[in-house]
Amino acid sequence: MFQPDYAGNGVPQEAPNRLYGWGAYVDLGLRRWVQIEAEGRWLRENRYINIDEDNYLVGGRVPIRDFHRLKPYAKALVGYGRMNFQYNFAYGRFCDVALGGGTDYQLTKRISARVNFEYQLWPNWINGTLKPYGGDVGISYRIF
Repeated sequence: MFQPDYAGNGVPQEAPNRLYGWGAYVDLGLRRWVQIEAEGRWLRENRYINIDEDNYLVGGRVPIRDFHRLKPYAKALVGYGRMNFQYNFAYGRFCDVALGGGTDYQLTKRISARVNFEYQLWPNWINGTLKPYGGDVGISYRIF
């Protein structure tokens, strides 16, 4: 679920509808404190006047002290966001910087449940800085 911070007319403002959609992520742990995360998110459900957003981000992830099965983390990602404007009038790609965090709850050795929150900045958006934010939940499977 994300608040797109856009309700039309080229002005950043809170939208009346939250966007819902699907996402995928990959975490690569090189060392205990050196981790990389890449994520894609496609927010195309519950659109208001056909406005939707996609995110494609990569960056650093820092684990915070583990609490048994609970593994909190913070992250800073950069990439781009794609927005479809009202009534399918146009679409554009914009720089996207995301700061966030969450926690993984280890269910088994290979399966975890995740709760995640992100606050994004789209600094080169057409009329100022767009500031979408939201959260997601999901399940992950550890390969290695």
